[in-house]
Amino acid sequence: MVRIKKRIRQQLLLDQVKEKPFLTDEELAKILQVSIQTIRLDRLELGMPELRERVKKMAENAQNKVKSIGRGEVVGELIDLELGKSGISLMKITEEMVFEKTQVARGHYVFSQANSLALAIIDAPLAVTGVANVKYKIPVHVGEKLVAKAEIMRKRGNKYFVWVKTKNETQEVFRAKFIMVSLES
Repeated sequence: MVRIKKRIRQQLLLDQVKEKPFLTDEELAKILQVSIQTIRLDRLELGMPELRERVKKMAENAQNKVKSIGRGEVVGELIDLELGKSGISLMKITEEMVFEKTQVARGHYVFSQANSLALAIIDAPLAVTGVANVKYKIPVHVGEKLVAKAEIMRKRGNKYFVWVKTKNETQEVFRAKFIMVSLES
């Protein structure tokens, strides 16, 4: 295994976290082919917080930008938000969210995460869902973390065409195409 100089490794670490802020220390260690302790020392030296703190800070920043719905009304944890463009939310499936017999997540939780994220990215004081075209691709189970990414694909008048893709750790589990309608006067 070839050792990378510390300066280069730390730059690679910064690049990886900027590109994928949800990477754990363990995943970063595998990517950079170093020990977890080396990652932690590099993070400390660079003043880079651990995953939990990075996510918490991103969530606080994103929550402050929401216009179209209440800050606490986004289902899941709002991680990133660029009003009028895109957003990301994170939701962990809990025991209360699944059917007792099958242990499969109830569809309305997955839909609600996508729908509330689509509403949150609309740069208007009041918006509603006009049309929803959804596809549940694979079942979701207890303990899975879902990352929903929403993007405004087009705007026509007071209508926003928003696509949301939801993934678990390995693959896409849900997708939705919404037409969100701004009710601004």
